[in-house]
Amino acid sequence: MTDIHSTAVISKGAQLGADVSVGAYSVIGPHVRIGDGTSVGPHVVLDGHTTIGSECGIFPFACLGSRSQDLKFKGATTYVEIGDKTTLREYVTVNAGTGEGEVTRVGKACFLMAYCHVAHACKVGDGVIMANCATLAGEVTVEEGAVLGGLSAVHQFCRIGAMTMVGGCTKIVKDCPPFMMVDGNPAVVRGLNLIGLKRRDVCSEAIRALRESYRLLYRSDLTTTQAVEKIAAEYSGHDKVQQLLDFISSSKRGITK
Repeated sequence: MTDIHSTAVISKGAQLGADVSVGAYSVIGPHVRIGDGTSVGPHVVLDGHTTIGSECGIFPFACLGSRSQDLKFKGATTYVEIGDKTTLREYVTVNAGTGEGEVTRVGKACFLMAYCHVAHACKVGDGVIMANCATLAGEVTVEEGAVLGGLSAVHQFCRIGAMTMVGGCTKIVKDCPPFMMVDGNPAVVRGLNLIGLKRRDVCSEAIRALRESYRLLYRSDLTTTQAVEKIAAEYSGHDKVQQLLDFISSSKRGITK
């Protein structure tokens, strides 16, 4: 059964699935949809055109779906989408998009720890972890399985590649290629995320190819263009290497070195 505290304010039009719980003094707006089995803690604000998946956990003082903080916002109808089984801890904020129809999306099985911020039109992939106070500026993309350390900050329009590990207090101003470990201010690629790759059961052959790709990109005298050409010639038969090459070739801000 849906369990709503007597002090919660649920707007007419809000849609709550089966077995949803809503804690004391929470406020849910008229365009909010919440999936089955999701728990909304006390003092939570769910606003705007926000869709929350099933079996999510939303902790006290989180604020999801508020209007964009982008100064270009002119009153458009914009959206927030939260995937199934995602946890949003205390004081997490997720803002809606800026332009008409624009979506801010957080994927499935993500874990956003206390005080994390996801700005307008960000795209956060499945299984992403953001430690306390990690912050995404507008239109950032974080690919699946990435981990952002506490107090890290990502500049607008940057991309964080799949399974990338970003250290605490890191300042990101360029794209971070997938499968890497990134740390520092300014950010520097420190190595390949070997532990993350092994935890996700990436085969040893693919890891060897990624290690050699990393060496060519970051530990040789080759330029990025030369390294990419050499990697493509020798290792692009591996899916993960091709994923790395595709990421680099599509970068608009340049990659973190």
